[in-house]
Amino acid sequence: MTRALVLGGGGVTGVAWEWGLIAGLAQRGVSLDAADVVVGTSAGSVVGAQLRSGEPVSRWYDAERVGGSTSGEVSARFGVAQVARLVWAGSWTRDERRARARIGALALAARTEPEEVRRAVIAARLPGSGWPAGRLSVTAVEAVSGEFVVFDAGSGVSLVDAVGASCAVPGVWPPVTIGGRRYVDGGVRSLVNADLAAGADRVVVVAPASSSFGPMPRLSAQVAGLRAAGARVVVVRPDRAARAAIGRNVLDQGRRAGAARAGFAQAGAVCAAVAAVWG
Repeated sequence: MTRALVLGGGGVTGVAWEWGLIAGLAQRGVSLDAADVVVGTSAGSVVGAQLRSGEPVSRWYDAERVGGSTSGEVSARFGVAQVARLVWAGSWTRDERRARARIGALALAARTEPEEVRRAVIAARLPGSGWPAGRLSVTAVEAVSGEFVVFDAGSGVSLVDAVGASCAVPGVWPPVTIGGRRYVDGGVRSLVNADLAAGADRVVVVAPASSSFGPMPRLSAQVAGLRAAGARVVVVRPDRAARAAIGRNVLDQGRRAGAARAGFAQAGAVCAAVAAVWG
């Protein structure tokens, strides 16, 4: 039996909510850190790298529930206007790769903080620069071509750069340079990328955000594909209380503590459904 944990994107509040949920489930005897495969996109890549580090779940949850950060990360604005720009850029074609390239072009043209400043923030978030022993897949998109890429321990890319690329929200954070190419957020292809769990028998999808637009693959279709292949799948999204705690700006540092606590509380309501799939 192969178990896959899919961790989706959702900004700094998504990181916090995911850790709250994971910690709450662990307290109830459901250990998602026992996954054979972890797929991380954007916020999920941060959580995936931390989860795979071997450090106690409580360490990461405690850091989120108090809203503290030693990474130097600051709040940024990612609201309706920013989302509308991405939707506009990616909705002019039915070709997925071309749509991603249009969003990549927007990211390359945006004025952001220097790449090295953002890299230092990502490095401070992670337990180390080396890839963990367990299988971890981190998603990103090449900004010029729109190519969807999946980094792992065999890619020859540092964990810091892979996670930084996956978290490079277009128009907010700078694209990440790897091997002379520029990469942006894996959420440009899909906020969840659940289809990368193909081949697993049991799949838990943790999705702080799951909306899609234009030719982006829908989470519902990804899950249907996994189930059609014989996998048991459960999807956990923020409940009403968690959505209220997260708020409208997923890059608001001030919302981290509330989002983490909301995830921890929500674990009680979803524990049985998750345990039924996880085993």
